[in-house]
Amino acid sequence: MGAKESRIPTKEESLPGNATPMSVTNKHYITKNPIQGPFPTKVKQAVFGTGCFWGTEKGFWRLPGVYSTAVGYAAGHTENPTYEQVCSGRTGHNEVVHVAYDPAKIAYTDLLRMFWAQHNPTQGMGQGNDRGTQYRSGIYYYDDEQKALALSSKEAFQAKISAKGLSAITTEIIPAPEFHYAEDYHQQYLAKPGARPYCSAQPTGIPLGADWIPKDMLKKHAPKIPEHFWAEKAQSPDAPSMDQTNSLSFDYAEDFDALKIVTPRGGRVRRPISTGTPGLHRLDSRWQANI
Repeated sequence: MGAKESRIPTKEESLPGNATPMSVTNKHYITKNPIQGPFPTKVKQAVFGTGCFWGTEKGFWRLPGVYSTAVGYAAGHTENPTYEQVCSGRTGHNEVVHVAYDPAKIAYTDLLRMFWAQHNPTQGMGQGNDRGTQYRSGIYYYDDEQKALALSSKEAFQAKISAKGLSAITTEIIPAPEFHYAEDYHQQYLAKPGARPYCSAQPTGIPLGADWIPKDMLKKHAPKIPEHFWAEKAQSPDAPSMDQTNSLSFDYAEDFDALKIVTPRGGRVRRPISTGTPGLHRLDSRWQANI
């Protein structure tokens, strides 16, 4: 069972765990707020998986009302997993993003809109060129209201993408499991100096909108982010967009001095892999440079 395995391993098949949780800097690189709880009483939590967690996290931290974000591993069996263990496909974990947010400034329905905009949720165990159970689509809810909204949004989004010829959504929607923080060098990776811009997400370009919210939940969970925000940011603030030549375009000019990477469909951008030393990476030889 390897990194590209299409089946989540059982507990018996999973790697043994580690005694010590990952040590991370408890200060968000962008918002400067803590990334570990306990959070202020006004702050609520959400967890999402849309493929590689680098790009997923950046999409969420740029939303107004988000207190902090953190990347990590969840929904598997191995206790306190490392990045290398998760990438082996033998822990059952997914690469996910923990979002701490102020519901007075941003609604859970806004977060769901970003979630569906960031990726193609029909791709099963993988996203784009990233293949494996750790890149699956997932929503992990903390209460019954989050569950109801997640399921309603999935039903609505399925209808919209089916009308465009896309297949069935494969997103798992389950109670929020234990969140294991990823290594410190993965936290807010795309904001840090020397980061290699990378994302393999393939968003559909189909907006979720806000017409799907159940009427009995609309008053409490009405979106707080105005429509012009989404219009200005297209399908998401930093999801790669499909152009007319079927290329993936990544434009991180805001953070990387107009550096632009264009990777044709089928090409692969090399992704840094941990060497075991925080902040130091090697390039996985399985990925071919297309830079």
